[in-house]
Amino acid sequence: MSSEIADRYRRRADAFERKVVSVRPDQWSNPSPCAKWTARDVVRHIVDMHAAMLRPLGRSLSPAPTVDDDPVAAFRAARADVEAILTDPSLATLPCDTPTGPMPAQQHIDQVVSDDFPLHGWDLARATSQDDTIDPGDVERAWSAMTALPAELIEKFRTPGAFGPGIEVFGPQVTVGQDASPQDKLLAFIGRDPRWRP
Repeated sequence: MSSEIADRYRRRADAFERKVVSVRPDQWSNPSPCAKWTARDVVRHIVDMHAAMLRPLGRSLSPAPTVDDDPVAAFRAARADVEAILTDPSLATLPCDTPTGPMPAQQHIDQVVSDDFPLHGWDLARATSQDDTIDPGDVERAWSAMTALPAELIEKFRTPGAFGPGIEVFGPQVTVGQDASPQDKLLAFIGRDPRWRP
């Protein structure tokens, strides 16, 4: 079991959870930088993606409050289910089928929900007027990974529904200046407008 993957997941999940806990009750219906999504929908997406990590292993989320009833409890329960896989070597190394090919469960988690945390953490922070700074190491790691992807895969990521009904990975690239920060360049690459405000 790669403790590096588990540690990275835990650090990012901690940062995301701090943002979820800090949302005021009146902010859950705020619009987010993701078109059509509210702040609550950002958390719903993260919880849904945790469920998607469990499915290839024949598992599902444990019983918990819904995101509509209690976003904090829903996230914490989903997080516990995924951490149980990452901390169990026999589960972490299980092969699972994914849209990009077979890989160990821990690698699938690392490349999907773990990598999603910093970006959707920005969405949630921007929607609810929190500190939206992404860890510079996460920005650098994501930028290296995304700019190394083949053009045809990037195109697929930008095609709504290419990975299943209702799934949109990247939006159309947003134009930013050459002097934009690494974080803003990353956000623009995946289709977020770094200047967006609610």
